[in-house]
Amino acid sequence: MLQRVASSRRFGRIAVSCLLCLGFWQFGQGAYIPAKAWVAQEMMQRAWQKAEGGNDAPPPWPWADTRPVAKLSARGGDIELIILEGGSGRTLAFGPGHLSISVLPGEEGNSIIAGHRDTHFQFLQYLQRGESIQVELANGRRHLYEVSDIDVVDSRRGSIILDTDSPMLSLVTCYPFNAIEAGGPMRYVVTAKMIF
Repeated sequence: MLQRVASSRRFGRIAVSCLLCLGFWQFGQGAYIPAKAWVAQEMMQRAWQKAEGGNDAPPPWPWADTRPVAKLSARGGDIELIILEGGSGRTLAFGPGHLSISVLPGEEGNSIIAGHRDTHFQFLQYLQRGESIQVELANGRRHLYEVSDIDVVDSRRGSIILDTDSPMLSLVTCYPFNAIEAGGPMRYVVTAKMIF
């Protein structure tokens, strides 16, 4: 009888230990992407500070195949993100990326910046028409934009206009924001007109 009780307790301890390990592993998996995004933004902030000193923007880490091209601020300064060069999946894993097919912010045409809905561009769902977005380039020039449109677009049927008569900014992410699976054809597009 005592042997059964001891065996049951041992099994219970092993089961609890296994459940705790599984719980920590699941927590780690869920925290990995946001932690990576946060660490990358910190490293990119340092690279950006070097670029502000008049140097070319260096890669944020030695093996990076991208570099900072701009800094985006929104929500009254609560959101501050370094924008990277390019829109590959590898780039977007670390931060929003400026698509090279579009003009740089402040130039005539539409500047397109893409980001992930569950990390850096999660804030887009809270933006409202009339809110301000500021973009600063490495040369110190700052451009202020005002949100003019917010649309959900099916990427299989629609596209974003590149050639516009005035400087525009389009922030693009996947939609819906709370989707369980990543990807899908729907895109959330925030369009802003440059004020100055």
